[in-house]
Amino acid sequence: MHAVGGTLGAFLTGIFATASVNPNLSANPASQNGLAGIVGHMLWLEQLKVIGIAIALAIVGTALIGALVNAVIGLRIAPEVERQGLDINEHGEEGYMTS
Repeated sequence: MHAVGGTLGAFLTGIFATASVNPNLSANPASQNGLAGIVGHMLWLEQLKVIGIAIALAIVGTALIGALVNAVIGLRIAPEVERQGLDINEHGEEGYMTS
């Protein structure tokens, strides 16, 4: 949910951004690095670059965290516990009534 909303919001910001939202854009320090010239023109391409960087960072960060957790406590449970069910083994109760 957050990835889809954040990605769509970042992309649409590049599409719909206008200088009229900030009439002092020329006085804004961000305009000194070329932002004023691309608002309404090529900002969406810059947004796509940032989206790509954010996705790459999320993938790398998730992989590192997963590797760390796997090394410390493991990511999987024992096969017999998985067959019996986590509800009874981890919580001591049935998740679903059986007849």
